[in-house]
Amino acid sequence: MNKMSDNSKGFTPSRRQFLAGAAAAGAGSAVAGAAQAAGPDPLITEVQEWASGLGDGVDATPYGLPISYESDVIRRNVEWLTADTISSINFTPIHALDGTITPQGCAFERHHSGAIELKKEDYRLMINGLVDTPLVFSYADLERFPRENRVYFCECAANSGMEWAGAQLNGAQFTHGMIHNMEYSGVSLRTLLEEAGLDAAGDLKDKWVYVEGADASSNGRSIPMDKALDDVLVAFKANGEALRKEHGYPVRLVVPGWEGNMWVKWLRRIEVTNGPVESREETSKYTDTLADGTSRKWTWEMDAKSVVTSPSPQSPITHGKGPLVITGLAWSGRGHITGVDVSIDGGKTWNEARLAAPGTDKALTRFYLDIDWDGQEMFLQSRARDSSGYVQPTKTQLRDVRGLNSIYHNNSIQTWWVKANGEAENVEVS
Repeated sequence: MNKMSDNSKGFTPSRRQFLAGAAAAGAGSAVAGAAQAAGPDPLITEVQEWASGLGDGVDATPYGLPISYESDVIRRNVEWLTADTISSINFTPIHALDGTITPQGCAFERHHSGAIELKKEDYRLMINGLVDTPLVFSYADLERFPRENRVYFCECAANSGMEWAGAQLNGAQFTHGMIHNMEYSGVSLRTLLEEAGLDAAGDLKDKWVYVEGADASSNGRSIPMDKALDDVLVAFKANGEALRKEHGYPVRLVVPGWEGNMWVKWLRRIEVTNGPVESREETSKYTDTLADGTSRKWTWEMDAKSVVTSPSPQSPITHGKGPLVITGLAWSGRGHITGVDVSIDGGKTWNEARLAAPGTDKALTRFYLDIDWDGQEMFLQSRARDSSGYVQPTKTQLRDVRGLNSIYHNNSIQTWWVKANGEAENVEVS
């Protein structure tokens, strides 16, 4: 791995240097302010409104919402992606978030026939097919089983899909925002299958489960039994509270590391079968068409991927030269992130980023690279590595294998062109 020298743009300032620089900048600002205005800074000398009166009482916000100053941190959709928002997607504002946990109110949505209203009292989950005793569970029944809490990312297979043909959407929210990372609470699918007598159903080697949602689209996917018995959850909480309506309230499936279409919302039926059902969502959709016209099938796992979230087109540099925090997210559906490299020169040289915490299985990892920016343009990239030894590919490397016909599973390296004025743009580099 190539390392930048201490006198390059990748040099990381010490805390003492940063504080000294900040003091010098403050002094410069005071001199400039004195030259431009005949009076002192009003923020220093005036009694401010927020410090001279009473604020809201505890009864003003029975359910806490973001302060109005953060009103731009919202999910956004792209109107021309689909004919109707009833069957569409919106995007997580990853450019404006930090850490790894996605607030439910910011987590992306994908619907096939709209988000439905389904009360807990009306909810039923059937397990049928090749089991000893077909069962129907109420919501209250599910709450009585041993519970698990797990943090996982959910990524739509079409995340970054518009970028196959070149740089298209100008913002990390739009290129990579079909993803969220939450703590799910629920019951292991294995537990429910065993409750229905799966062990008495014979040889499980070639068995599958078909999972189906309660919405009008009846979205359904086939899952091989080894995955179903491994880490799949039947979840009814996210980040400690009930699932949001748009995330499948009251119950959804969680299929860690696998494409989001398999995370069936408003889960109503789980059928044990002798093989895959070959539904619409796993034949005509969610397959990857190659250059010769053939399609890859059963491409469930989401390969290692990363993106710099700031600086980026929606999060430009506004403070000018000096200390700069480059940050982003990395993830892998095949294990945990072991490292992330960041380049500021379009992949010519790389610096190893600092992980905010050790990577965890099938969950987002936050990375940082602290540099001293000299005001010159940058071509920002990030490159993830995971516990399987896989390294995130460039767009050229991925296209050499997959061609240009795909929509799904684009995990190639993203480039942001950061200009001298701090603004950024989605580009490709050869």
